[in-house]
Amino acid sequence: MRPFSYSRARSPAEAAAEAAKVPGSKFIAGGTNLVDLMKLEIETPTHLIDVNGLGLDSIKPTAEGGLQIGALVRNTDLAADSRIRQDYGVLSRALFAGASGQLRNVATTAGNLMQRTRCPYFYDTQQACNKRSPGSGCSAIGGFTRQLAVIGGSHSCIATHPSDMAVAMRVLDARIETVRPDGATRSIAIADFHRLPADTPNVETTLSPNELITAVTLPPPQGGLHFYQKVRDRASYAFALISVAAVIKSDGSGSVAVGGVAPRPWRVEAAEEVMPEGASAVTRKLLQGAAPTHDNEFKLMLVERTLASVLSQARALA
Repeated sequence: MRPFSYSRARSPAEAAAEAAKVPGSKFIAGGTNLVDLMKLEIETPTHLIDVNGLGLDSIKPTAEGGLQIGALVRNTDLAADSRIRQDYGVLSRALFAGASGQLRNVATTAGNLMQRTRCPYFYDTQQACNKRSPGSGCSAIGGFTRQLAVIGGSHSCIATHPSDMAVAMRVLDARIETVRPDGATRSIAIADFHRLPADTPNVETTLSPNELITAVTLPPPQGGLHFYQKVRDRASYAFALISVAAVIKSDGSGSVAVGGVAPRPWRVEAAEEVMPEGASAVTRKLLQGAAPTHDNEFKLMLVERTLASVLSQARALA
C-alpha cells in the first residue's frame, strides 16, 4: 500500500470541498472495497477523507411517503430496519444475500453503490484493463468470461457491476442525493447513476469529480410481492452469476431488474409490459441485443429460469 495522508471532515460540503482542494483524494467510510484495492495498488489515493462523522447514518420518512437512507447507514442496519422489511422487502432480501455478516456490519449504503467490479482481469495488475488503466486494452475480451457481462458491455470493457443492493434500488426507482464541492446539491435517478463503459470504462458513475453521496431516497412503497433471487457458485462469500429483483402485483404486472449480466443493474421497462405473458417474453425483451461469449451464454437461460421461478412463487402466494 502506498503512503497517504488522512483527515476527518466535519460536514458533507466540507468533505467535498476538501477533496477538490487536495489532488488524489478519496472518501472513506467502511472501506470494505477501497482498502482492499489500495492493498493491491489498484486504487492509489494520496489523501483519505474520513466521512464517518458526518451524521449521515439515519433512515427518515420523506414528505412524499418514502424513506431517506443516509449514505452511512450500514448494510446490516438497513436490511434489518422494520420499515425496509415491511415496505421494501426486495431491498432487505438483496442486502442479506450480499457479502457476509462481518462485511455488512461495516459496509455503507453509499459505498455499496460505488463498489468496483470483481472482474478477475481488473484485479490482476499484470493484465491489461481499461477500467484500471485507461487505454491499456481489455484482457477479458478473448479471455475467460464466465462471470462477465452478456449485455451492456463495449469493445473496451465487459465487466459486471457486483452490487446486490443496487439491483434492488434500481427496481425500486431510488434516487441518489449528493453534494458538490461548491455546496450545491442534486438528486440523480438510479437509472442514470451507473454508466455503461462505451470508450471510458474507468468512468463508472455520473458523479462529477469530488461529488459526495449524502443519501438515497426511496419513493413511496409500491406494494405487491417482493423477491430477490440470487444464483451463485456457492451459498455465501460469492457474487451473483445472475440475480433477479422483482416486485410483482396481484394482477401479474410488476417491475424487474437483473444483476450479474451487465456493467450496471439491468432494467428495461419495456420488458415489464409483457410480464403477464411469462418469463420467456420478459427475458427476450430484457436481454434483447445480448452478446454473450461461449463461457457465459448460459446466463441467458439462467435469467429466464430464475425469473420463471420468481413468477411461479408470486402466483402461488397471490
